Amino acid sequence: MPRLDGTGPMGQGPRTGRGMGNCAGGMGFGCGRGFGRGFGGRNFFTKKEESELLKDEKEALEEELKAIKERLSELESK
Repeated sequence: MPRLDGTGPMGQGPRTGRGMGNCAGGMGFGCGRGFGRGFGGRNFFTKKEESELLKDEKEALEEELKAIKERLSELESK
């Protein structure tokens, strides 16, 4: 959270970003791609856990894309 006020990266609330802040322990809730990599290639997630994480990340990215599209629409209409 850029402002450390619990509003998330774009003011959309907690767990709406990449999970790189203090709320997620700075471990990267979604970590982008390549779960479990970087530690000798070991995967620390079961398939079910990885699937759930990917679904959560997909939802967060879709919400972020929606917000971006809305903001672009606002800017273009002015």
